[in-house]
Amino acid sequence: MANSKYEYVRHFETQDRCLPNCWIVVRLDGKNFHKFSDSHEFSKPNDEAALNLMNCCAVYVMNEFQDITVAYGESDEYSFVFRKGTTQFSRRASKLMTNVVSLFAASYVFNWSKFFPNKQLMYPPAFDCRVVVYPSDENLRDYLSWRQADCHINNLYNTCFWKLVLQGGYSTKEAEQKLKGTYSSDKNELLFSQFDINYNELPQLFRKGTVLFWQKVEEKLMKHFKSKDSERLETKEVTRVRNVVVTQHIDIIGDEFWKLHPEILGKAKS
Repeated sequence: MANSKYEYVRHFETQDRCLPNCWIVVRLDGKNFHKFSDSHEFSKPNDEAALNLMNCCAVYVMNEFQDITVAYGESDEYSFVFRKGTTQFSRRASKLMTNVVSLFAASYVFNWSKFFPNKQLMYPPAFDCRVVVYPSDENLRDYLSWRQADCHINNLYNTCFWKLVLQGGYSTKEAEQKLKGTYSSDKNELLFSQFDINYNELPQLFRKGTVLFWQKVEEKLMKHFKSKDSERLETKEVTRVRNVVVTQHIDIIGDEFWKLHPEILGKAKS
């Protein structure tokens, strides 16, 4: 930038660098997505295409920012975890969250027709975003456990609520009143006794949410090369190893996931 008498205004910018050697979590949430889902007639209590669109957008973000070591999504929210040592955007919180949320929102619009080929996008979606810093591995795991527990609690409630409304003949107010003060065991019993649904057999996408992480995979490729003894082209199969984003719907509260994938937390496999 050329020097000028106006350049002093740069000093009004705040330095919002995140603490070093800490996990940086960028979490985005859909803005007023209750209205958005109603306007676009999403299925209740879960619209699989809408969830898969969110997951698709999250993969776009991870492929762009490969310092994201793991991401977790449920409903209209996604959390992206930047590794402790990231120097992306000099660890500036404003840069991290604006780049992540803008790419995510753009990807949502860009990929809409792939997941909803017969529905027109009525208006552009909006997402808010925040940055939270966690100093320890335990703090980070507790954060992700909190989000997955939230997924389970909300999905169990919403499954009961919409079954009562759509199949049970209840009004929305009556359904709210019936579920008021109930425990998880009560809701499970309601689903089984009134609607013959075993909650634990519902798709894990709905119950567990989605976790994205990097994994090395082998690819078989056919490579063309010139023979040493002639000018003829020969073909040979070669194996290439590369990192790809893996999408799974599994438990991340317990220890098993973290024992299988210690590299997510920057640890070596035992």
